[in-house]
Amino acid sequence: MTDTVLANGTDAQCEPSVDSHAIGVEVAEVVATALKALSEPLRLRMLSFIATAPEGEACVCDLAALTEVSQPTVSHHLRLLRETGILSSERRGTWVWYRIAPGYRRAVATLLESFAPAALDAHHAPGPLGAGVGDADAVLDRMATQLLGTHPELGQDVVLRTVRESYTALARSAQVSGHLINLTERFAKQRLTDLSRRSGTDTPQILFLCVANAGRSQLAAALTQSYAGDRVIVRSAGSTPAAQVHAAVRPELEALGADADAAFPKPLTDDAVRAADVVITMGCGDVCPVLPGKRYEDWVVGDPALASPAGVAAIRDDIDTRVRALLTELLPDLHLPIR
Repeated sequence: MTDTVLANGTDAQCEPSVDSHAIGVEVAEVVATALKALSEPLRLRMLSFIATAPEGEACVCDLAALTEVSQPTVSHHLRLLRETGILSSERRGTWVWYRIAPGYRRAVATLLESFAPAALDAHHAPGPLGAGVGDADAVLDRMATQLLGTHPELGQDVVLRTVRESYTALARSAQVSGHLINLTERFAKQRLTDLSRRSGTDTPQILFLCVANAGRSQLAAALTQSYAGDRVIVRSAGSTPAAQVHAAVRPELEALGADADAAFPKPLTDDAVRAADVVITMGCGDVCPVLPGKRYEDWVVGDPALASPAGVAAIRDDIDTRVRALLTELLPDLHLPIR
């Protein structure tokens, strides 16, 4: 039997009789598009972070802190992964959260398990409590049950969700892990109080917001509390909270009588903004949502993280002047000490 040579010069016996062994053209294009989207190392890091996150999701701020690139750059890469179908997104309050789309979860897990097993191993490593995930869940459940007694009007689901969200948000800062449960309880109590706050209260609530919640906003909150005491409710938060308060700022906080255990970086939450009467931003741009009925001010002050000891003192004095002016407006009958 002689071989037949086709017009294009190929041997007829080399031609496959069926094409069932190869994926279809359309499928190949979809796969190629997905692989192209994953060919960028930065996107792979983002994907591995989302896949191994405790709740299986992340926001732009989380990924900006991880990759040390700007939030617009992170948003660009997330948009490409979402357009490809690998990620899905959902807006909840202030933030947009990204998750791996259900159809891609198995593929992403296989990819990470094959090429970066350490990424998935970290998901099963002991948590910050030195215990398994199940043990942490049990502790958080007990905490939620206790806090429900203080805020029964919010309901069990809201209290439990707030406790778990608070734990997850703080767990992203590695250096707070040693006291994570205590910090979670403090943060959750604060958030639940904000959720329960009724509008029109006589006690004004002030939210100080900066990027890391490790310097400027902590100083402003401590100064305000030292002057006004329980005549104001003070909150502070960061758009991308640091792992701990700046070392140069801690002595200033202690000098003001601030509770050292309460001075830890906290993420910005939608409930904190809604509960505030006055929102003071310091170098965090337009991250904070603008809600009707709130008073907003932007204070241009230096960053103590970049300052010398003399510079930190000057920044404290600058913030002090601004705080005194604010309190004079909010509490005209407040007797401020002469400096």
